[in-house]
Amino acid sequence: MAHDGGNLIFHVLSVFFNMVWQIFWPLAFGLILSSFIRHLLPVETVAKHLGKTNLKSLSYSTVLGMVSSSCSYAAASLSHTLLGKKSTLANAVAFLVASTNLIIEMFIVLVALLGWTFLWGEILGGLILIVVVAILFQRFFPKDVEQELRQTLAAETPSGSHQHSDCGMDMSTMTHHGSECEMDMSTMKHEDSDCSMDMSPSSSQTMDNHSNSPMMEKITKSAGFFQMDLSMIGKEIVIGVVISSLLIALVPMEGWRMLFISNDAHLPVWLHSFLDVVIGIFVAVIAYVCSVGNLLLAAALWHGGISFGGVIGFILADVLTIPMTRVYQKYYGKRPAKWMVGLLFCAILITGLLVDAIFHGLNINLTAEGVRTINQSGFGWNFTTVMNLIFIPLSVWYYRLGVKANSNMDMKM
Repeated sequence: MAHDGGNLIFHVLSVFFNMVWQIFWPLAFGLILSSFIRHLLPVETVAKHLGKTNLKSLSYSTVLGMVSSSCSYAAASLSHTLLGKKSTLANAVAFLVASTNLIIEMFIVLVALLGWTFLWGEILGGLILIVVVAILFQRFFPKDVEQELRQTLAAETPSGSHQHSDCGMDMSTMTHHGSECEMDMSTMKHEDSDCSMDMSPSSSQTMDNHSNSPMMEKITKSAGFFQMDLSMIGKEIVIGVVISSLLIALVPMEGWRMLFISNDAHLPVWLHSFLDVVIGIFVAVIAYVCSVGNLLLAAALWHGGISFGGVIGFILADVLTIPMTRVYQKYYGKRPAKWMVGLLFCAILITGLLVDAIFHGLNINLTAEGVRTINQSGFGWNFTTVMNLIFIPLSVWYYRLGVKANSNMDMKM
């Protein structure tokens, strides 16, 4: 028994570290990219292209999401950044969907596991979901709830914890010249008070070093947003990976198949498809795994008897997991997060049913080519290893730089 217990613990730890290894570089890349966009991308640019919801803006959001190629947590950070830059809610959520479901690495693994039919189903499902999301969020997201969401975004500060009474503003609006604090007066009016800052030797030296290099100053300020994001959602990311690792290690694939309704029940086709999509979304919510693991479970679900639409619903529902819901709450508040989750659920349900109906209506062969074995270990000389060797030290350095940037900002205020 002790031997079995030791093997089980080793298996759980192995799955956990493998998952961390698989998602580290895309997560780090997405959060770093988000921090640069947040600091460097002008509000006017986002407002111009994404400030209205139409076919053109949805196209921009989709392409931007596809090239960002992020894991769901990093995609949530990026969509949060777009909202802060005055994107419409529909465009930001469309970006979130594209960034998690219309990415090259997912397509490659999907073909390897289930074949080309499921690739076309995923692409069609992702595009349909973007359109459905745009319609639902544009027409049914309450205006007062969106106003609450916008107020939450407006209240954010670079330090991520509180609003300062004097110089509380986006770091990108501040520059340092001598001992005076200059700010963009279009974003904040400051009357009858001065901006005092800590000019101790250590802080002065830091400011002087940064002022000698404009590029380094921009990197430092962007790093402040990176550190703020991790402090806000880091715990949710860890919880999500731990839960996913436990479920993968402890629940056999056959266990998930027990959730499905057998064809022997002789239900109407539409009702059977509806229930399968709901079950697929439910499984995704409680058993979400990043990257390859998510698609491996999708393959097991398909061979376990779930419908084609159910598989697509499961894959698309990676934005509805419990840890992701907590991230939405951190970013936008409880009430906006509830509406986001509810509308995303409806959109994914509609999409799964439409994809299932389209493929069956066109009499497309829905037989998977078979689950193929692929290297899940991630440990070895491969693309993931190369990217992690780059992003592990880079993200550690960038985080420490962000801690110093926010610490200096707090002292100056």
